[in-house]
Amino acid sequence: MTDHREEPAIDVHDWLREVAGHTFMQVTPLPLEQLPEWREDRATGRFHHRSGKFFTVEGLDVRRPGGPVPTWSQPIINQPETGVLGILLKRVGGMPYLLMQAKNEPGNPSGPQVSPTVQATRSNYTRVHQGLPVPYLEHFLDRRGRVLADVRQSEQGAWFYRKRNRNIVVEVGPHIEAVEGFRWLSLREVYELLAVPDLVNMDARTVLACLPVQAGAGGREGFAADLARSRDPRAGARHGLGEILSWLSDIRSTVEIHTRPSRLDLLRGWRRAEGRISHETGRFFDVIGVRVEACGREVAEWSQPMIAPVGTGLVAFLVRRIDGVLHALVHARVEPGYTDVVELAPTVQCTPGNYDHLPAAARPLLVDEVMAAPPHRIRYDTMLSEEGGRFYRARNRYVVVETDEDPLPGHPSFHWVALHQLDELLRHSYYLNVQARTLNACLHSLTHAREPVSAGAL
Repeated sequence: MTDHREEPAIDVHDWLREVAGHTFMQVTPLPLEQLPEWREDRATGRFHHRSGKFFTVEGLDVRRPGGPVPTWSQPIINQPETGVLGILLKRVGGMPYLLMQAKNEPGNPSGPQVSPTVQATRSNYTRVHQGLPVPYLEHFLDRRGRVLADVRQSEQGAWFYRKRNRNIVVEVGPHIEAVEGFRWLSLREVYELLAVPDLVNMDARTVLACLPVQAGAGGREGFAADLARSRDPRAGARHGLGEILSWLSDIRSTVEIHTRPSRLDLLRGWRRAEGRISHETGRFFDVIGVRVEACGREVAEWSQPMIAPVGTGLVAFLVRRIDGVLHALVHARVEPGYTDVVELAPTVQCTPGNYDHLPAAARPLLVDEVMAAPPHRIRYDTMLSEEGGRFYRARNRYVVVETDEDPLPGHPSFHWVALHQLDELLRHSYYLNVQARTLNACLHSLTHAREPVSAGAL
């Protein structure tokens, strides 16, 4: 068996630079109407690929009676295929190692990122683009190994319409080698890399969040030790899991949100000029076009529309010890693209600049408290980019802030959930949104980084 020894995180940066050195990606903005292979359907107003595959950009009219903004219209990406996000895992000396890919995407802010073993839409892996086959795909489609996690999860419900991906972790034997562009990294090393801005991509983070990892305190002290203890299902919780699920089901059953497809060229508040679609206020996001030339990808050249956010987002969990167990304050969040209306989101999830023109009642709760949190209360704070295949340089500041008080006692849309309950909910589809999954992975990293991971944890 090959002797894999843990290497310092700096070697991963060297690896990414090496991959960037012998691959190439040139991204050039292009007016939407000049994108080869893409066209606007005269009958529906949708922007689609000539193959009818991949995805469409279309308009959506949204009505939410009683909401802070009761009606609005927007462009949205409709990608009805279920993609595969998969990580292969093997053990070396009892320690878990993950096969990660150095993958560049046109929307990445700074080159290749640490990505899952497989990250592919159905159109990609069925080779609609007539490109090269996806390495290691057979391990996930045929489940060649021991399945540790396999669950469908949503993506950004504000930008995707009912998008879902299959998040899979498969354990394989020691004979699987890393081909060019891939590398086996220890689980501990991957967790440490989560602290580096824009390094671990969104698809890797959501799969990591679904990985069923548990560990004891392992000699840690302070917040890290409390995190580890709070992952134990025997630790207790303020609310039973059945109570949390009933609360969420009640909201899903009573909230009203109505969506209706609309023509892109007739969206209220949006205009098409200079080859892009933008909101009349200059806020929210633009729909842009890009041409991509690449070496080291399944195809060498393509074009596509992308969503380009305006401003940097803020995504935060407030965490609090309740009877000695760490709980996160989750928000039952409504987004028009969710499959099941509502998902559990971080305490705060917004782009603050988008609310400058709206009434005070529409400003997200607790955003000012998070932004003004004193340094000694901040347990995690880093900038991470979102999915670079559809979003152009989308970045969020991910923060965990510890508090001693309940800032919203009795609020019907917020609930304190123990950390081990977050892990349990991630065994099922459409409970935690993609931003909450990233924060959960970040919390896991605080427990596991810089200490040995239990060989029996998985």
